[in-house]
Amino acid sequence: MKGFWNSKSIIRITLSFIFLFISQFSDVLAAPTRHLCRPEQKDALLKFKNEFEIGKPCGYCTEYGIEPYPKTESWGNNNSDCCNWEGVTCNAKSGEVIELDLSCSYLHGRFHSNSSIRNLHFLTTLDLSFNDFKGQIMSSIENLSHLTYLDLSFNHFSGQVPSFIGNLSQLTLLDLSSNNFFGEIPVSFGNLNQLTRLYVSYNKLSGNFPNVLLNLTGLSSLTLFHNKFTGTLPPYITSLSNLMKFYASDNAFTGTFPSFLFTIPSLTDIYLNGNQLKGTLDEFGNISSPSNLKELDISGNNFVGPVPSSISKLINLQKLGLSHLNTQGRPVDFSIFSHLKSLQDLNISHLNTTTRINLNYFLSYFKRLSSLDLSGNHVSATNKSSVSDPSSQLIQSLYLSGCGITEFPEFIRTQQWMQELDISNNKIKGQVPGWLWTLPNLFYVNLSNNTFIGFQRPKKPEPSMEHLLGSNNNFTGKIPSFICELRSLETLDLSDNNFSGSIPRCMGNLKSNLSHLNLRQNNLSGGLPKHIFEILRSLDVGHNQLVGKLPRSLRFFSTLEVLNVESNRINDTFPFWLTSLPKLQVLVLRSNAFHGPIHEASFLKLRIIDISHNHFNGTLPSDYFVKWSAMSSLGTDEDRSNANYMGSGYYQDSMVLMNKGVESELIRILTIYTALDFSGNKFEGEIPKSIGLLKELLVLNLSNNAFTGHIPSSMGNLTALESLDVSQNKLYGEIPQEIGNLSFLSCMNFSHNQLAGLVPGGQQFLTQPCSSFEDNLGLFGSTLEEVCRDIHTPASHQQYKTPETEEEDEEVISWIAAAIAFIPGIVLGLTIGYILVFYKPEWFIKTFGRNNCRRRSTTTTH
Repeated sequence: MKGFWNSKSIIRITLSFIFLFISQFSDVLAAPTRHLCRPEQKDALLKFKNEFEIGKPCGYCTEYGIEPYPKTESWGNNNSDCCNWEGVTCNAKSGEVIELDLSCSYLHGRFHSNSSIRNLHFLTTLDLSFNDFKGQIMSSIENLSHLTYLDLSFNHFSGQVPSFIGNLSQLTLLDLSSNNFFGEIPVSFGNLNQLTRLYVSYNKLSGNFPNVLLNLTGLSSLTLFHNKFTGTLPPYITSLSNLMKFYASDNAFTGTFPSFLFTIPSLTDIYLNGNQLKGTLDEFGNISSPSNLKELDISGNNFVGPVPSSISKLINLQKLGLSHLNTQGRPVDFSIFSHLKSLQDLNISHLNTTTRINLNYFLSYFKRLSSLDLSGNHVSATNKSSVSDPSSQLIQSLYLSGCGITEFPEFIRTQQWMQELDISNNKIKGQVPGWLWTLPNLFYVNLSNNTFIGFQRPKKPEPSMEHLLGSNNNFTGKIPSFICELRSLETLDLSDNNFSGSIPRCMGNLKSNLSHLNLRQNNLSGGLPKHIFEILRSLDVGHNQLVGKLPRSLRFFSTLEVLNVESNRINDTFPFWLTSLPKLQVLVLRSNAFHGPIHEASFLKLRIIDISHNHFNGTLPSDYFVKWSAMSSLGTDEDRSNANYMGSGYYQDSMVLMNKGVESELIRILTIYTALDFSGNKFEGEIPKSIGLLKELLVLNLSNNAFTGHIPSSMGNLTALESLDVSQNKLYGEIPQEIGNLSFLSCMNFSHNQLAGLVPGGQQFLTQPCSSFEDNLGLFGSTLEEVCRDIHTPASHQQYKTPETEEEDEEVISWIAAAIAFIPGIVLGLTIGYILVFYKPEWFIKTFGRNNCRRRSTTTTH
């Protein structure tokens, strides 16, 4: 009976389990067949989509291996289940949206405080990185209390980091990097006790190291680099006992080397390069046992003294950066590095040591080395390599700039993995070897500032080359045709050489990739090719002997940002058709044979224009500069502070500009630099009053023309102006007093005009030489007396007549002249009459008649 009962119980229990299993499994089976998306979730997503525009893709996406595409564009099309939309992940049971990944989705716009994203209550992951969001972070994010992953990096968010982010207590990852945030990290961040990764790099955050972060003991990665943090690093940072990666480079941290970081056992990466740390590296001596440290970079600080011998204890190091360590000329024992057999990346550039570095030693000893930077040291690089098997080396990046090398390093021939080579600023002469272009992975070569005379022709150049810099050498002859076979070439700089002949037409082979072409300062002749530079960003052919006209095909180069053809023999009218280029920012036509009027030109993006020393003429309408919006406004203060240099990571544009009376070389053109130079032409009429709209101008040169009329008082609106030259014109009237309020104006020239009146006061006027006001006889005032007090002939205070009063003055002068002539005439006439009357009365009577006498007699009697 007992056994029977037990068997029935077993059967009953078994059936119950089977039923339970089937009921649960039926839910799983049913899940794919029904629509999961909840209606309110779908509505929230569609409203969120409509809050923003589809803009342009973020250029960084592909660099980070992400394929950009507009994910939201397909939302709601042919699929009512939002859980199957791009970037959307739902909970399989509830249908709630739990993950939203819209990275690299071309999204553009500003968030609103009542954004519909607040209705996605169950979001755990929100990734909006690599878009074009602007303004402040939306407060509606505060409602997403289940968030564990929040990535807002690579956008244009601005303002202070909102404190409500500290209320998202479930966060394990927070990425705010590469935005425009400023101010300090909020105290509320101390509440994020689940956080393991915090990234705030590439912003403008300031203040001391945020001590609130010391509460986040679970942090494994802390990234603060490229901000404005100051002060010393706190010793209590050791409380972050789980910290593995600490990136604090490119700030303004001070103090000595924080050796206490070595006591965090989990730490593998320390980046403190580009700060203001000082003192010696004696603290390295506190390393008591082998460290787990794999990457250490303390380059670019103010450390002095020897390379610490205790660095040899860091036996697991794979990357070491010690560049700009000032050894004060002492010798360096490079055998210190012999224990670091795992090194892959070594930067010991600019050590200020007298010790000569044997390149072969590093190549033969460190078998895993892939990147080596010895720039700015004395390096011996003999072509007799001591490497047992040079082809086994994995060198990918080699930097030997400014090392006093006189021969091309022959061992490079065997480096099949070489990608980057910089041997600029040396004394290498002869021919560039042809085998260099056959290295299959080489994409960057810098040969600049040597004494090369030519190129050996390679048998079969590899197509991998992207950036070739060969400026300031002694290259002669024609530009070698093999360059046209480098089909991947993006940057070609052969400036400051002696190349002759015409620009090769075969460069048309490069048109699909070439973005920077600099052939400046050569002896090139002929005309500019018409159809070979389709995606150029910058073209500089200045200081050659080019002739003809500008190719009209340039108007189709929609990517063109810089066009410089100065100092050639180009004979053409003003290229009005360039106004259609949407990205043109720098236009230099200086010193050619351009001619004719330049009316009706409006450039929306242009920031630098130099058309000086040509034959342009005519007048400029009063509203001429109304549409030159880039010079009128450069955006917000944040845009200015976020300014960078034109060009790319491997090449940056430069130019020569007349500034403050001298030619100034802009080695790198800042994206906010503005200048206008119309000097040395034949412009007439008045200076347009709309010049005052260009309030971002730094340099304004209108000298050596035939401008007339008054200097516009609207120039007083040019509050950023640093240099002003209106000399050698026909201007009259006063120098506007408003110009005296331009506090940045440090150089000015009003000479050789017809100006009159009181010279404005102001410190900036007192610092000018007297020659800035000469040949204006009507100027006066205490300012002029001060700047010209060493001149023996003081400035006259007499009033100088303007052309408007000259006609009135001529009338007065005519009357005075007539009066002066009339008085002697009367005297002379009376004298002659006296003689005739008394000595020849019969002739007088015969000549003037009796009637005259009778009239005279009657008058007398009466």
